[in-house]
Amino acid sequence: MEQTVEQKLKALFELQNIHTKIDKIRQVRGELPMEVSDLEDEVAGLETRINKIKAELDDLEDSIVTRKNMIRDAQAAVKKYETQLNDVKNNREYDAISKEIEIQGLEIQVCEKKIKEHGFEITNKTQVYDKALADLEERKKDLDAKKAELNNITSETQKEEDDLSSKAKEAESDIEERLLVAYNRLRNNAKNGLAVVTIQRDSCSGCFNQIPPQRQLDIRQHKKVIVCEHCGRILVDEAIAGVKEEEAL
Repeated sequence: MEQTVEQKLKALFELQNIHTKIDKIRQVRGELPMEVSDLEDEVAGLETRINKIKAELDDLEDSIVTRKNMIRDAQAAVKKYETQLNDVKNNREYDAISKEIEIQGLEIQVCEKKIKEHGFEITNKTQVYDKALADLEERKKDLDAKKAELNNITSETQKEEDDLSSKAKEAESDIEERLLVAYNRLRNNAKNGLAVVTIQRDSCSGCFNQIPPQRQLDIRQHKKVIVCEHCGRILVDEAIAGVKEEEAL
C-alpha cells in the first residue's frame, strides 16, 4: 500500500534522527581519523624516502669499491709497463709505453677524485638518512598514540554506532527511492548533515530563514513534501517532530 505524505515525512524525520545520533558519535572522534590517516601517509612517505636514500648510499658504496678495483688494476698496469720500459728497443716503443703509463696515472687520479666525491656524498646523505630515521621514529610514536586514542574512543561507541547504523538501514527500507536519493543528496551537501528540519520560531531550523505563514500552513497540512526556499531542506512541522519525540520517550 502506498504511503501517505505524512507517513513519508515521519519516515524521513525518523531516519534523520538516527543519522543525527550517528553524527554526534562520530563528532566525539573529532579530527582523530583524519590525523591518523595523515600520519600514516607521512610514515609511508618517510619509509619510501629512507629506502631511496639507502639505495643511493648502497650505489655509492658499490661505486667506491668499483673505483678502488680500477685503481688497483691501473697500478698493476703501471708496474707492468714500467718493467717493459727496461726492455724497449727504440724511442717509439718507449714513447708508447710512457703514454700508457700516463693514461693509467690519469685513470688513477680520476678514480681517486670520484672516490673523494662519493665520500662527501655518503657523508651528506648519511646525515639526511639519520635525520629521516629519527623523524620516522617520532612519527611512528605519534601514530601509535593517535591510534590508541582513536581505538579507545571507537571501542566505547562502536556498538552504539553499529546498532544505529542497522536501524538506519531498516528505516531507509521504508522510504521510496526517489525521496531517499534526495535526502542523501541534501545530507551530503549540508555541513551539519541535516536534510530534514523542523520549523522553529516561524523559521527553518536548518538555515534560520523566515518561513511565510501560508507556507507554514501548507507544511502542517501534510499534503506534499515541502522544502525550504532558501536551503532546500525538507521541512516538517511540530506534529511530525512531536510524534517522534514522544515515541523516543
